[in-house]
Amino acid sequence: MVYKFFKRVLDIIIGLVGLIVLVPVWLIVKICYMYTGDFHRVIFSQKRVGKNGKVFKIYKFRSMVWDAEKKLKELLKQKKYKEEWDEYQKLGDDPRTTKIGKIIRKGSIDEIPQFFNVLIGQMSVVGPRPLVPGELEEHGGDPKKYNSVKPGMTGYWTTRGRSDVDYKKRLKLEYYYIDHQSFALDVKIFFRTIGAVFRKSGAK
Repeated sequence: MVYKFFKRVLDIIIGLVGLIVLVPVWLIVKICYMYTGDFHRVIFSQKRVGKNGKVFKIYKFRSMVWDAEKKLKELLKQKKYKEEWDEYQKLGDDPRTTKIGKIIRKGSIDEIPQFFNVLIGQMSVVGPRPLVPGELEEHGGDPKKYNSVKPGMTGYWTTRGRSDVDYKKRLKLEYYYIDHQSFALDVKIFFRTIGAVFRKSGAK
C-alpha cells in the first residue's frame, strides 16, 4: 500500500510537469505539420486496455498520415507487411509514417500526450505498455495477469529492446515487471528510459 501510494503521488507530480511540457511541444509539432501542408489534428486517440481490463483512450502525437488506419488495411493485404504485423503488431519501416513522425518517434516525443493519461489515473509512468483490445489474446497472453496493474508510459520491456525484440519475449519482460514491481525497480526503469531516449535505442 505504501508503494502504491508513493507511486501515485509521483505519477501526479510527473504528470503535471509533463503537461507543462506538452503545450509548447504541441505548438511546435503543429507548426511543422502545417508547414508540410498537413492541417489535420496532431494529437490522436486510440483505444487501449487498462487495469482490470477497462478500455480507455490513450493520447499520442500523430506520427503517421491522418488516415493511417485505412492505409493499414491496404498494407496488410501484402504478405510481407502481414507477416511482420502478426509477429510484432507494428511495422519496422512503416510507409505510413511521415517525415515529421520519424523525428518525433526517434525521440519518443509522440508519447508526451500520455502524461494526461497518467495524471487522471488511467496510466502510470512505469508499467506494462497498454495494448489494443484483443492484441494480448491473439498472442496467447494472460489478460488477468497483464491487466492486474496500470499500464505505463515506459516499462521493463521498453528499456530492454523495445521494437528490437519479438512479441513472445516482450510479454516475458512485461510479466517480469508485474512479478517484481517495486519502488527501486521503477526508479531504475525511469532512468534507463531517459538513457534509451537519448540513445534512441529500439525506437521505430
